[in-house]
Amino acid sequence: MQEDNGKYIFGVVKIGDKGQIVIPKEARNVYHLKPGDALLLMGDSRGMAMVKTEIFSDVVGKMMEDIKP
Repeated sequence: MQEDNGKYIFGVVKIGDKGQIVIPKEARNVYHLKPGDALLLMGDSRGMAMVKTEIFSDVVGKMMEDIKP
């Protein structure tokens, strides 16, 4: 694992026969991931990103609080 100013490179992962990937242990430790956690997979034409759904839900919740009816 390489860290530079809060940005990480954890290495290369491969997609298995069932389309599954293994998230490296170092990444699971840094992001406090455990079995059963849900991740939101997002992407554009340049690539993909995964975010814990609870973080995404928190952000959306805060945005919705700012919307006045």
